[in-house]
Amino acid sequence: MPTQTDPNKRAPAAAAIELLRENSLAMLAQRELERRIVSGEIAVGAKLNEVDIANALGVSRGPVREAFRALDQAGLVRVEKNRGVFVRQLSLDEANEVYEVRAALEGLIGRLAAQRIDADEIEQLRAIAKKMAALEKSRKAEAYFALNLEFHEVVARAARNASLLTHYRRVVNELDLYRRETIARSIDSIAVSTREHEAIVNALAKGDERLAERLLVEHVLHSRERLHGALAKPARSARAE
Repeated sequence: MPTQTDPNKRAPAAAAIELLRENSLAMLAQRELERRIVSGEIAVGAKLNEVDIANALGVSRGPVREAFRALDQAGLVRVEKNRGVFVRQLSLDEANEVYEVRAALEGLIGRLAAQRIDADEIEQLRAIAKKMAALEKSRKAEAYFALNLEFHEVVARAARNASLLTHYRRVVNELDLYRRETIARSIDSIAVSTREHEAIVNALAKGDERLAERLLVEHVLHSRERLHGALAKPARSARAE
């Protein structure tokens, strides 16, 4: 006679599968929302409607709520009791403080990356810097912004420190609004920024820990200076970007 499975034994397995499914959907929802926020597709300060997002992504509200919690921890949204979830917007004073934290993290990243970076990563950074230089004439701010994110992500990964990478990514997420504005309103600074990136690659290629650390700290602080200059200027048109 065929054996029958005890329904009480099936229940935990079904619950585990459902939990795994919900977690997977939450991760997918988180990644898609993060992409939209970082790209500017969802505006800074915008309110995120749980039901609308669930419908748009084709998931239930549970994974969306989990995604909101993860994005809150990542510094991309803020959850306000009785008001809802909003894409985070830093004040200028908050941005100044976060830039200081980022400078410290970038310095450590530079020192460790100079010790641990491999040849393939150096070549990847050189290729990105070359693309940056090519944008000096076209003056496409959005394209430059994407390359800038990619460049610093490669350097951060080259430090081979998962905890440091997690903290770095949170700080980067918090500053994305202002970094995007800096580039969009300061097209003329692209050439200067590109030279800074090229110098960083050369220091890393030489394995010069102190120089890589100093250049990355200076690069972040220069970026903060460019931010203040950029905010004093009118925004560029979409063509200039």
